[in-house]
Amino acid sequence: MTYPRLFMISTNNVTLQYGGRELFKSVSINFTKGNCYGLIGANGAGKSTFLKILSGEIEPNKGYVTITPGERLSVLKQDHYAYDEYDVIRTVLMGNQKLVDIMDAKEELYAKEEFTEEDGIRISELEEEFAEMDGWSAESDAEILLNALGIHNEFHYTLMKELTGEQKVKVLLAQALFGNPDILLLDEPTNHLDVAAINWLEEFLLNFENTVIVVSHDRHFLNKVCTHIADCDFGKITMYVGNYDFWYEYTQMAQRQLREQNKKTEAKMKELQEFIARFSANASKSKQATSRKKLLDNLVLEDMPVSSRRFPFVEFKPDREIGNDMLVVEGLSKTVGDRKVLDNVSFTIRPNEKVAFVGTDAVAKTTFFKILMGELEPDEGSFKWGITTSQAYFPADNSAFFDGVEDSLIDWVRKYSDLQFETDVRGWLGRLMFSGEEATKKAQVLSGGERVRCMLCKMMLSGANVLILDEPTNHLDLESITSLNNALIKFKGSLLFTSHDHQFVQSIADRIIEFRPDGLYDRKETYDEFLENNELLITK
Repeated sequence: MTYPRLFMISTNNVTLQYGGRELFKSVSINFTKGNCYGLIGANGAGKSTFLKILSGEIEPNKGYVTITPGERLSVLKQDHYAYDEYDVIRTVLMGNQKLVDIMDAKEELYAKEEFTEEDGIRISELEEEFAEMDGWSAESDAEILLNALGIHNEFHYTLMKELTGEQKVKVLLAQALFGNPDILLLDEPTNHLDVAAINWLEEFLLNFENTVIVVSHDRHFLNKVCTHIADCDFGKITMYVGNYDFWYEYTQMAQRQLREQNKKTEAKMKELQEFIARFSANASKSKQATSRKKLLDNLVLEDMPVSSRRFPFVEFKPDREIGNDMLVVEGLSKTVGDRKVLDNVSFTIRPNEKVAFVGTDAVAKTTFFKILMGELEPDEGSFKWGITTSQAYFPADNSAFFDGVEDSLIDWVRKYSDLQFETDVRGWLGRLMFSGEEATKKAQVLSGGERVRCMLCKMMLSGANVLILDEPTNHLDLESITSLNNALIKFKGSLLFTSHDHQFVQSIADRIIEFRPDGLYDRKETYDEFLENNELLITK
């Protein structure tokens, strides 16, 4: 017996315009129970906007969204300050606002000094509804989610404003997942998560039986959890069965087939045109020439739509090779606040090694990079660069390079390079997808992704033979990540980097270093080998 597929959420002829630009046109798409949909597309294609349409935050100009009656929709919130005055547990519970409203109504009634018969009836109704929603286990369910994501018991009744940014991200994720929602909308859920938390989230979604729609730039994550890919391009959304790698291979194959078909069509057209030109005036061949002209008129070259996807050109060319010595670190220690993040760290990095610094302690990794670049002084120990090395640094926080900076991008690039002629500067900016008037924008108005591309341009122009990158994939779209990924694989120098992008680390690193509470983990191996050999635990 065949059972009908359940459409949990669907769109019908959804159209959205901003000014004169049509972001979506007549999008009709169904999302069914039991599937995880990866929504992909270039920056600006409208992925996050489409999620907001699905959630009801944005109204389309035409068309409508339908949700199966009685189904609860949950959204990963992006405002990290919205819940600052609430404690952690209550913030998670607010993922199911109806449940919280019932809890508050109960509390208000029980607090009344004079209790009426009407109040008693209302209490009875609320208690029944509360029990149906598994309200009695709500707090323990919230605690289980928080602990799984690395927010331990001592933080559960802490105000949100007292948490770090990374802790807030985890709490808001727990809020979205709380209460087994029927439809789950996640916009970049892996951003700022440590490896262990990402692994846990992957397993959670693999076992999640309802509908998930996720926007992510993490290729490994999309491959792991997605059953379908919804490709946002050409002003429409096209559905593909399978994960990200399947979508990529399929679309590349389709493009190749279309190009090959057009080549064959062009060759046939040329052949027919030559025959017609030779024999159209020949009486004995004129009938054949006319026949071929009709055939020629029927031949059509298939249009290859211009994709919104743009791949920046990224290439790092060192001005000189590294000699015999690269970096020696001896007895390095550093305390940040009241916590010792680096404790007697010693190791040697050899020329042309590509070292990934991994693990849950982001502060330790960033602090180490800042010490290497002279932005912080160690409490103890020392380090020494080889005399033939030159360094270029990509900081996790690049705001100092852009906030309040009135320079145009042209002047901004000049400041960090030897380029003097505007045409040369524009050429470099064009490689990073800043063309025409975009090159005259003020540095302070750039988006997160644009700032990253500018920082990459700065590093490319440096000619450095040692690159230090702290989370370079944050804010980049999949196309830019791919370009950067390939450039670092080809880079003929030494590389020290951190990233939460699994595929990025696996494809680049040949050595893994982790700062652990009990010492240093340092081994010549790939990232997958590291994960296989080590049980990663979420630490405080």
